[in-house]
Parts: sequence; structure tokens; C-alpha cells
Amino acid sequence: MTVLGWSSRGRIDIRPGPGMAEAMKAIAINRYGGPEVVEYTDLPDPKVGPDSVLVQMRAAGVNPVDWKIRDGALDGLLDVHFPLVMGWDLAGVVRAVGGGVTEFAPGDEVYGYVRKDTVEHGTYAELVSAPVRTLARKPAALDWAQAGGLPLAGLTALQSLKALRLRAGETLLVHAAAGGVGHLAVQIARALGARVIGTAGERNHDYLRGLGAEPVLYGEGLADRVRALAPGGVDAALDLVGHGAVPLSASLVADQSRIASITDFGVKALGGHYVWVRPDAADLAELAALADDGRLTVTVASTFPLAQAASAQALSAEGRTRGKIVLLAD
Repeated sequence: MTVLGWSSRGRIDIRPGPGMAEAMKAIAINRYGGPEVVEYTDLPDPKVGPDSVLVQMRAAGVNPVDWKIRDGALDGLLDVHFPLVMGWDLAGVVRAVGGGVTEFAPGDEVYGYVRKDTVEHGTYAELVSAPVRTLARKPAALDWAQAGGLPLAGLTALQSLKALRLRAGETLLVHAAAGGVGHLAVQIARALGARVIGTAGERNHDYLRGLGAEPVLYGEGLADRVRALAPGGVDAALDLVGHGAVPLSASLVADQSRIASITDFGVKALGGHYVWVRPDAADLAELAALADDGRLTVTVASTFPLAQAASAQALSAEGRTRGKIVLLAD
């Protein structure tokens, strides 16, 4: 494999070296379906546009949206093309840059939420072509697995809290606070100076306390348990799980415009915010700064080699994971 790119000195040729195979390995699907449609296969090297960089993947986060796309559940929302390389999370090393790129150079360590206009060229691959708008420099304080698990979940948490206009001294209720997005939302909210009440199963209560949240058991009677901690209700609520969390939150906030959900479109009818995370280089840099300042870390529940992506997605689909599931380069 020879990769053509540009550096500050002009065009560069990158030839195979350690960790760079002759044929790019990737995880792809050729049709919708369950784990059985997932293939570990050879695919052509990605093209690198003028405003993109070629990244050698070191880690790629596994998110519920990945297997929902695989199942076809989002076909009505997303423009999908087969063969489809799955994945949107990425951490890795820049190997080449497009002719118009000034932000990065070969050798830079980066991470990003590489969601493009169509779903086809994802991050479950040895090499990924990533527009610079989707990337930022990797947080030095995080290892590869943590950095690979941060982008989508971290951006979701940060952009949700911005939509809620969360301020220091306020009380935030986070539904599913121990999950991939939830544990990051807790930490970001605490960094903002907010008080956090988080729902979780009992086995995760000590974990949430360690993040600075006050845990409450989800399920019947949740509103009463929240009011026992916050008799006047909460200032804002973040729904990361659905299953009635939005209407329950509406009974606990004074201003229903301060409810956000990543699962329930119905929140908009209340004047709240439905959050569909967007790639944002500035937000990625903000997350990296929080990590490097010691105010944000990523809990990695499990790691899998790239070739075992189907198993990683199966674990994600169980919905019981604390923190993030991450694929690592073979």
C-alpha cells in the first residue's frame, strides 16, 4: 500500500510499515441484519479529500447507533450505501493530509466523531479518511481506548448540557447516569459546578458517588426518591434512556424547556430539546481540555480487537454496560 498525502513540505508517499497492512482490513456489512451480517474483510484504501486527513485507527468506540444502523432501524433517517464500514468514533495517528489541510500534520495524534453526510465510510477500519471538521487533538491524559470511546458520547453529553443552559449551583437529574453518555454528563456537569442526581441500578450507586453524583434507583417511585433528595424539584433533566423518563422529568422541573432527551422526540412538544449529536471540532477540543485538566475521564468497560466487532456490538445491545465499549486495532 502506498498512501499519497501532503505535509508542509509538499506531497509525501507513505509506504507499508509496522502496523500498516498491504490491504486495509475493515468491519463492513453488505445488507441489514443481525450480528451475522458483520464481516471482517479487505476493502480499498479510503480516498483523502483536500479537507481531510488519513488516520491510522488505534481505537474506535462502539455505540448503540452502530448496531441500530446495522439492523436497519435508522434507514428512514440516514442515507446508507453498501458495502458499509460501520462506526463513527475514532482515535488514531494522522498518516497523510489533504492539500488544503493546515490543522494537522502526519504523526499527530487525533480523535473525533467522524460522521459524514452519508453512512458508508466509517471508523471500524485500519485506515479512516476524516474531514478536519470532525477531529481534534487527542487528550494527552487519556489512553487510546479512552480516547476512542469519548467522541460521540462526550459530544452528546456536552451538547445536551449546553442545550439545557446548565449553570453552577443548579441541580441536574441524569437518567441512566452510569452509561456511556451518562457517566460523561455527570462529570461535565460537576465540572460546571452543578449538583447531579443520577438514576442507576443499585450495583452502580457507589460508582456514581465516585463521579460526584447522588444516585437514585430507577423504576417505580423514582419521582418520590428524587424529591427526597431535592424537595423543590430539579432545575434541569437529561433523558438518556427513554421509557417514560421525559414525562417523569416534566413533573420535577419548573421549566419544561430545560428537559433534554436523546431518545424521545416527544420532548419537543413540551418545549424541551431533542439532541442529535453533531461533529464539532471546538466541542471536541473542549472535552480534551477537561480531560487534560483532570476533570473528565472515560470508563472503558470492555475492549475487543477489531475483528471481533460483532461480539462488541452484541454486548452493547444488552444495554447493561457501565461506561464504554471500544474496538482496538489488531
